[in-house]
Amino acid sequence: MSEPSRRPGRLAIGVVGAGRVGAVLGALLREAGHEVVGASGASEASIDRIDTLLPGVSRVDPDQVVRASDLVLLTVPDDALQPLVAGLATLGAWREGQLVVHCAGRFGTSVLAEARRAGAIPLAIHPAMTFTGTSMDRARLRDAVFAVTAPAPVLPIAQALVVEMGAEPIVVAEADRPAYHAALVHGANHVVTAVSQASAVLARLGIDEPGRVLGPLTQASVEGALRDAPGSVATLTGPVVRGDSGTVAAHLAALVGSPETLAAYKAMARATADLAFAGGRLGADGYAAVIAALGLAAEDLEGPPRGGTDLEDR
Repeated sequence: MSEPSRRPGRLAIGVVGAGRVGAVLGALLREAGHEVVGASGASEASIDRIDTLLPGVSRVDPDQVVRASDLVLLTVPDDALQPLVAGLATLGAWREGQLVVHCAGRFGTSVLAEARRAGAIPLAIHPAMTFTGTSMDRARLRDAVFAVTAPAPVLPIAQALVVEMGAEPIVVAEADRPAYHAALVHGANHVVTAVSQASAVLARLGIDEPGRVLGPLTQASVEGALRDAPGSVATLTGPVVRGDSGTVAAHLAALVGSPETLAAYKAMARATADLAFAGGRLGADGYAAVIAALGLAAEDLEGPPRGGTDLEDR
């Protein structure tokens, strides 16, 4: 591996954990003119990504990556991040003035404390995007937003890195990172879960292409919700927002054979009823009827937050 870069403004980049995220971000930084000097990855998939997205880059152990880099990109699972940083500190791998960047949505920079004690500069950048670990991610990221968190004096460095990758940085405070990440997971991963469950129900009915049935409806719903966010009450449709408690009860009966889907349906129907009532789309009588159909005991409910309007037509 080459020594850390000495060219003005150009950095020697090291990728620790060449998973779906690390290899892609490394490739984007390379396109921006930086030099990727090493990457670590033990799985067959990681090795393939290094060969495909970072051709010519040496595959070495994490401590070797760190020692050779001006900027270390840590792209490992969230729960592995702090032990990795501490382990590298024990090996004396971190050095003063080195940039250390992680991409975990849940954390700010406090998780990098062991590297910071050695004089490294901590940055947290998180792309609000799902990854495939292939070249198609590079195009997706050029329209994406990254959450950046860093000490105020070095925050512009984190923002500049994101801009170099063609994306837009937004600043998220350290204390707000868990809530920020929870919002993204709920709004993206849980949508995938719901679509997967709905597809399984349709497939069980003998429908050969569930995606063909769900695709236009799901896309229209998500686009409408994003257009009307936050709140998205105007986009709500379906039996819950209409107060059609009989239809809700029929759905529950039909899903008895799919307990995981039934539990998810009930939880989301309750949340939808609360949202519709609070936004004035569902009246008090309709709200009560839907809650009763969901089989929720009155003592388990806090009650609707404020009054709603009369029921609306379909």
